[in-house]
Amino acid sequence: MKKEGKFNGVKKGIYILPNLVTTASLFCGFYAIIAAINRDFVSSATAVVIACLFDGFDGKIARFTNTTTKFGTEYDSLADLVSFGIAPGILIFLWALSPFGRFGWLASFLYVACCALRLARFNSQDSGTEGRRFKGLPTTGSAAFVATMVLFFFRVGEGQTPSHLGILITAYCLSFLMVSNVKFSNLGSIQLHKKRPFSFLVTVILTLMVVASEPQIVLFILAIIYILSGPVLTIISHKKKEDTDHLIDQNI
Repeated sequence: MKKEGKFNGVKKGIYILPNLVTTASLFCGFYAIIAAINRDFVSSATAVVIACLFDGFDGKIARFTNTTTKFGTEYDSLADLVSFGIAPGILIFLWALSPFGRFGWLASFLYVACCALRLARFNSQDSGTEGRRFKGLPTTGSAAFVATMVLFFFRVGEGQTPSHLGILITAYCLSFLMVSNVKFSNLGSIQLHKKRPFSFLVTVILTLMVVASEPQIVLFILAIIYILSGPVLTIISHKKKEDTDHLIDQNI
């Protein structure tokens, strides 16, 4: 018989604070869907960006307060699927991909499916497997790119809805990167509570000032840099490995 106070192996009782933050991220994702349906694409994209911020906090809060649980992990993944899979998928389709017909909604579905696969692969790995590097583009990074791209076009395009082939290709590329073996930096592994050089603080402050000056443009540029960093670093890593193997073969 199961012990009293448990149901299907889950204790009756959850930690409130980290799960409230996860719920806030889920709410932003749901609001982003509603806003996109109402063709308020700026509000939808902004909600996705805010969801990314909340997602960066819930795990840190759980680890800092020692309240990490299996329930919290599963709940976070479900919220991520909504906020960083379904919401950006609907947003990019209604914003720019609907003129492409079947190819447009297939690209949106592929984005959502690859997001789900990315989360499933991450959850199936042992805890701490990825460390400072992610295998495949994180769902938050992909969603942030879609959201900042929308904000960027509204900032420089005066609200005109684009229907460029490049956006369709971008949706397929983001889907591929999420399920690829390309390595991406884990920005969440940066431990701000530890001592850092004075120059690090100055860099952070200057970065925040630049972002505040033109957030729609700067955030999109930062998202592009992060997306490109994965393939570039992977190519450099493979090149170094090949050079090392070549030197070993020569010594042998």
